[in-house]
Parts: sequence; structure tokens; C-alpha cells
Amino acid sequence: MIRQIIHIDEEKCNGCGACAAACHEGAIAIIDGKAKLIRDDYCDGMGDCLPECPAGAITFEKREAAAYDEKAVAEKKAQTMPMEKAQAVQAEKAQSAAGRSVSEAGAGHGNVHGGGCPGARVRELPPSASELRNWPVQIKLAPLKAAYFDGAKLLIAADCTAYSYAAFHQEFMRGRVTLIGCPKLDAVDYSDKLTEIIRGNDIRSVTLLRMEVPCCGGLEMAAKRALQASGKSIPWQVVTVTIDGRLRE
Repeated sequence: MIRQIIHIDEEKCNGCGACAAACHEGAIAIIDGKAKLIRDDYCDGMGDCLPECPAGAITFEKREAAAYDEKAVAEKKAQTMPMEKAQAVQAEKAQSAAGRSVSEAGAGHGNVHGGGCPGARVRELPPSASELRNWPVQIKLAPLKAAYFDGAKLLIAADCTAYSYAAFHQEFMRGRVTLIGCPKLDAVDYSDKLTEIIRGNDIRSVTLLRMEVPCCGGLEMAAKRALQASGKSIPWQVVTVTIDGRLRE
């Protein structure tokens, strides 16, 4: 079958292994110092590996390829699970030894409310109104056309960003129509729906807000493909939130 799948330019590849680590399906391996797509049916075509490649060696292509085999991927994961658990335990021990946690790393970035020992100082968060301008907000539930899309600045945000970045409403939702999603949780490619929303409405700009984690690469790529497929020239930007709640510079 003809389908979208990744292509690795071995001349550009520096063998860093970031793509292999980002691929949740285990479709990529480092062989003889170069990244290689080891099985077509392991690649879901979502492109979590693309934004992780520092050398720009990975692109999409459409070619004859075996269909994505979710069952085969699940069986492979089951075989490698003991090794992954061991690696996770080692990583947890290393993090514990370093004394680093998400909450500690994010200290000083935004307001803190409650928690800690009884004598700890508590900083009260100021009350604020919701900046939500539309409903529903889930990409998979959103209509293809709606009055609120006309002349809208569109925010496409990964689910986790609202929980990670304290000023999500004030800095990103304010003045924008918001759509949220997670390609891993929804197990869909949002490209077609986002294309129709952008093509069929007077969208003035697009902001893509993602987490720094690899799985958000699928959402970023879906938005990029939608902008290209819409045939429109619209200002757009990608903003990344770190796991400790800061904006990546």
C-alpha cells in the first residue's frame, strides 16, 4: 500500500540516537553508527522522531510500504518491557540521587499555592476569569465550521500544556480560539480535520503550543501538514513548554 512513512538520510545522520529514543514503536535503531528504519510495519507515520533529530536527517515520504501493524508493535514492546523497566528504575535512582523533581525544578517560575510543611509560606494565586472562547475544545469534537472561527487567531495546544504552564489562559488562550488534543491518547492523525478548519474558515494566525516530550511531535507535524494542505499563507508559530513549566527559549 502507498502510505506516509519516515525517510532517513544517512548522509545527514550523525548517529546521536535521539530519533530511536523518541520512537515509541521501536521502528528505528542505530546500526553501524547510523539511524535506520528497521521495519516499515513498525512506523505509524506520526513522526514523533522528526522534531528530535538535530541534523534534520528525517523527513516524510509517501511510498509503497507495509501497513502499520499495531499488534506486532505491541508484541515487540512486551518482549522489551523487562529491559525498559530496568532502565526506568536506573533513571529514577539517578534522578533521586540528583535531588531533582519537576516541582523543584519549576520553583520560582510562576506562583506556588499551598503544599510543603505546615510552616511554609503560601503565596496566594490571584483570582482570574477563564479565557475560553469556544466549546468544544477537543480537536476531534470541534466542528469544521463555526462563527467563532471567523477572523480567529487559532491556538492548537497539547493537552498537557494547560497543566504545565501556569499562565496558559492569560498568555495563550486570551484572544484566541482554542483547540486541544493529544495524538497518542486519541490515536488519530489530526491533519485532515485541521486542514478543513483552516481552509473553510477565516483563520488569521495559528499558534501551536506543545510540550518538549517527543510524543508532541505528532501534533506539531499535523498542524504543519494542515497549514500546507489548506493552501493558505497564514502566520504561525510553534512554542514549546518544558516539563518543569517554562517556555523553551
